[in-house]
Amino acid sequence: MSQGPMSLYRERVAAGGLSPDQAQRLAVEKLQLLFMRLKDYNPATPKKVKRGFFGWGRERTPETVVPGLYLYGDVGRGKSMLMDLFFDVAPVSPKRRVHFHAFMQEVHAGIHAARQKGASDPVRPVADAIADAATLLCFDEMQITDITDAMLVGRLFERLFERGVVVVTTSNRHPDDLYKDGLNRHLFLPFIAMLKEKLEIHQLESATDHRMDREMGETVYFSPDDAAARAALDAAWASHAGEAGAPLEIAVQGRTVRLPRHAHGVAWASFADLCARPLGAADYLAIAQRIKVLILEGIPALSRANNNEAKRFVTLIDALYEAKVLLVCSAAAPPEALYTEGAGAFEFHRTVSRLEEMRSSTWPGGAAAAP
Repeated sequence: MSQGPMSLYRERVAAGGLSPDQAQRLAVEKLQLLFMRLKDYNPATPKKVKRGFFGWGRERTPETVVPGLYLYGDVGRGKSMLMDLFFDVAPVSPKRRVHFHAFMQEVHAGIHAARQKGASDPVRPVADAIADAATLLCFDEMQITDITDAMLVGRLFERLFERGVVVVTTSNRHPDDLYKDGLNRHLFLPFIAMLKEKLEIHQLESATDHRMDREMGETVYFSPDDAAARAALDAAWASHAGEAGAPLEIAVQGRTVRLPRHAHGVAWASFADLCARPLGAADYLAIAQRIKVLILEGIPALSRANNNEAKRFVTLIDALYEAKVLLVCSAAAPPEALYTEGAGAFEFHRTVSRLEEMRSSTWPGGAAAAP
């Protein structure tokens, strides 16, 4: 059996795959402790317990519940990498690692199906199905921006914790800042209190954005968005697709998402095609699952004036990043100058960091994988 995430972290540092980082090491110590606690962990299935002469009482939860971990900090500090390192060796089964966006889409689909079957409380069977399939749940990028999610997660996670599910999650925000300034946020506060009770909260305080240190690979980000950039996109299409292509239509939850041009897993679309239309996480996840390369034309400067489009762009990049899709794009400005003011500027820091990593020589599907 593995000695845990700490030994793996030390091996990678010694081999030169990771740079020594004291803040990362402190986070790995938290993950190592959780690793030790999870050995032989087997949450009891909640049962009815008899109370006195008056029959059955409420369900009981597992007697010994292992607290999870909420790892937060600035973008590019290695949160996801450390969580993945922990997940790979976590001594518990079944276990699951999933991006929070994708997880919530599955939850909504499950609740819809439960309602169709006439369930009086559709959240409960969905939570139980999740708990049956994963004793350990690792989430990447927990963030709540949608009121529907905000009103749902409390009941959902309450049941998951009752079932003894151990949660490890990364986030750019402290729990107190989740759904900040959201509609009816006071109804969301009990969920924050629950997270702080059930998960240890740890900040990864590294001063280094490790994504920015990666060696640049094949040029895939062209700025400014001019004739030269358009010619570069044409060349990228010829290199990766090799033929004219045809529209791609993807069925998503009863509707159709259309990409104007597609061939051999390579798609071409404009920013307006994907971000000016009312698309959401489910649409972007479906796109990311169908393609290997996205050529995205015409990313504009982002601000308060087009904040909705900016939010969709953030969600799109999250989906492409998780699916390891190669992004080739033209934009009005470099990543760090795309969105400098507006309500979503904080969240966009993560997108900038991801765009930088996605143009590095180590990104899957990059220069080494090009035909």
